[in-house]
Amino acid sequence: MTGLTLSVGDRRVGAIYNKVAEPIATLVFGHGAGGDMHHRTMKAISEAFSEMGIAMLRFNFPFKEDGRTRVDSRAVSTATVKAAVEFAIANYRMPLFLGGHSFGGRMASHAVVDYELNVDGMIFCSFPLHPRGKPSTARADHLVAIKRPMLFLSGTRDALADPDLLGPMVTVVGARLQWLETANHGYSVLKRTRRRQDDVFEEMAGYARDFVVSV
Repeated sequence: MTGLTLSVGDRRVGAIYNKVAEPIATLVFGHGAGGDMHHRTMKAISEAFSEMGIAMLRFNFPFKEDGRTRVDSRAVSTATVKAAVEFAIANYRMPLFLGGHSFGGRMASHAVVDYELNVDGMIFCSFPLHPRGKPSTARADHLVAIKRPMLFLSGTRDALADPDLLGPMVTVVGARLQWLETANHGYSVLKRTRRRQDDVFEEMAGYARDFVVSV
């Protein structure tokens, strides 16, 4: 694991690259609104994906770098994603994928559209389709403009992604969807459905590997 810094305009943010012995791809991956790149969920996803040969470049958005709780504007967020993608293109010679957990994935999707980023595909973990208790698909309106393969990994108990809305939306945009049985937005699962609480991350990584090698 290598600590890095990325330049975003006139400021810098932290980043971490998880090296893999025999990588099949690099995944640039943004964190959610509630935690930074060191959050246990980010670590768990990164470690599981690394076991499947997917090297991960995860980074901080400026608001977390500064210790703030309010997320950055879309313009600042997408500029940060763009900087991370450009760094990966310059330094890692392998297939490049982009995504994130929750807010990070949503901003990644906007960045691809706004900047026409050259990535091989996108992986969204717990894409926040709508605010809690306010079912809607408005946050996904721009996804039809993405002309790259997309994979959505979403829990069946995710309060920010009503299955009755997410399923049809994914079909409309021509993406792939893998349900994580009984997982919520933060990947907590019901014990009756899992041998271990953390095997959901292994499941996610397996789906991600299958997606990457198929693109």
